[in-house]
Amino acid sequence: MSTFKKTFTGEAPFQALHACSDWLEERGYSRGSTCALYPTGVLNGEWDIAKWKNLTKQEIAALDGQITGNTREGPVTLHLKKPPVDHSE
Repeated sequence: MSTFKKTFTGEAPFQALHACSDWLEERGYSRGSTCALYPTGVLNGEWDIAKWKNLTKQEIAALDGQITGNTREGPVTLHLKKPPVDHSE
């Protein structure tokens, strides 16, 4: 499934998700809205991504990756189809 996986943790609520979001943004990715019990979609570039339950099968297939895990308490794991392009340098 994914060729790249990275896990984020945190001490406070949503800290792991915010760390993951910051990491993605630094590399030119967008993340979708969170949705209880579902993954969160990830796309390279600036996108407004709907909640997972509102995405079509075609839209899910077109995603560059997804975030799974407990978005409130952590940890969360980022799964990407291919290694990220680092735009932070």
